[in-house]
Amino acid sequence: MSAATPSIEARAFPEHRGVITVCAMVATLMQALDSTIANVALPYMQGSLLTTSDQITWVLTSYIVAAAIMTSPVGWLAMRFGRKNFFVACLAGFTLASMLCGVAQSLTQMVAFRLLQGVFGAALVPLSQATILDLYPAEQRGSAMALWGMGVMVGPILGPTLGGYLTDVYDWRWVFFINLPFGALAIAGLWFFLKDEKRESVYGFDWTGFLVLSLGIGALQMMLDRGGELDWFASGEIWIELVLALLGIYLFVVHVLLAERPFISAKIFADVNFLSGFVMMFAVGIVLLASSALLAPYLQTLGGYPVREAGLLMAPRGLGTMLAMMMAGRLASRVDPRLLMVIGIAALAYSFWEMTNWTPAVQPFTLSWVTAIQGFGLGFVFIPLQVVAFATLPPHFRTDGAALFSLVRNVGSAIGVSVASFMLVQNTQIMHAQIAEGLTGFNRMLQNGGAYFFWNTATNAGRMALNGEVSRQALAIAYTDDFKLMFWVSLPTALLVLFMRRPRRVEKAAAVHPVD
Repeated sequence: MSAATPSIEARAFPEHRGVITVCAMVATLMQALDSTIANVALPYMQGSLLTTSDQITWVLTSYIVAAAIMTSPVGWLAMRFGRKNFFVACLAGFTLASMLCGVAQSLTQMVAFRLLQGVFGAALVPLSQATILDLYPAEQRGSAMALWGMGVMVGPILGPTLGGYLTDVYDWRWVFFINLPFGALAIAGLWFFLKDEKRESVYGFDWTGFLVLSLGIGALQMMLDRGGELDWFASGEIWIELVLALLGIYLFVVHVLLAERPFISAKIFADVNFLSGFVMMFAVGIVLLASSALLAPYLQTLGGYPVREAGLLMAPRGLGTMLAMMMAGRLASRVDPRLLMVIGIAALAYSFWEMTNWTPAVQPFTLSWVTAIQGFGLGFVFIPLQVVAFATLPPHFRTDGAALFSLVRNVGSAIGVSVASFMLVQNTQIMHAQIAEGLTGFNRMLQNGGAYFFWNTATNAGRMALNGEVSRQALAIAYTDDFKLMFWVSLPTALLVLFMRRPRRVEKAAAVHPVD
């Protein structure tokens, strides 16, 4: 395809391509930011909403789960109501729900409004991705996906930085109010410049498939959120949720394979590149949000940084991602994108391994360059993954494919946050007990020197100080265990590259019309 003969898809929007791209980017960035922007504000929200540290995490997981469940019918809804109408309606609902979150007065209200925010926000990423894929010809999609991917990847990474600044300078409620001006501008841009497509005739909605998928995802997340509080399988509630989760997922898989018209066609998984990318995106979802959710409290609790400085120290991670995406966007059409993914996975795994050596006294420079490498690795995986997974996928599956990618990323993120939070609490308790076993009145190290003055077990003040230090050390070890988990999640994904084929369309595009 020559530069003078653009694809049919690229001619779909002959005018205002730049404005539409910016508006789609804003929608993507808003949705992605709100998955993590509240991370550093959680301690402040906990005080205002009068809730516990375990319950306040529902502010994060309720949003992720609602987005995961509502992502699945995006393709059908876009065809039924038209992409433009559906896009604008979801963006308006998301902006309104953000304002409601900002004025919430209780945990119940906050969780309800975050669920509403997730319901409307679920469609923003897949609709943005499908729109941008249709705006640009094949030879320019690497750069286009790099631009779009900055919103998806940089949003969760820069969220804590922006959230820390807004919380420190203004109030935690501004992490939600900030969406109003950007949402209004994006709505106006899409309404005036995005052309409505001819609506396709669609069959009735597959309520059976949607309901069993919602049952499976919802029950799984409830089990993960409530497990630590209820002592896991010692509780009958957890067993019920596990059974419902397995039953819902099993029924959904069977329904997709056997139903005459499921809302997600099983044929989409016949594409090996898409299937491999689907699994890899699940792993990316786990480490993307879980690592960010771990890093913010690590800096504040163990590092002793105030909320604004903690947010700024997480900025190099976002800068690394932006740099990697710009590089990957240029290289995706010139270099085998599978090689770029391997480099990204190696950088990601290396950063997590380095983090296992951190102590509470880790230097800001070390923290910055390690997290920058981590962000670089995420960016170098994400862009080539989009190019490879969608290059061989038939165009009529693109919206469904984008929705599935968002679905699996959200499910991975929800599982990652829940598992990482549970392991942190559980391992802290275990290590606290193990360390405390040797700290008795007969321990000679506590009977002389500085230890005697600071941690004299004969006084209440000494015992309290000693317990505080034991808790601090136990928490540091628990964080190390979580970083090791992230390492072992990210490293094996390199094996999935072996199943992927280099897209022929990318090779051809690179030879005919290289992206400069």
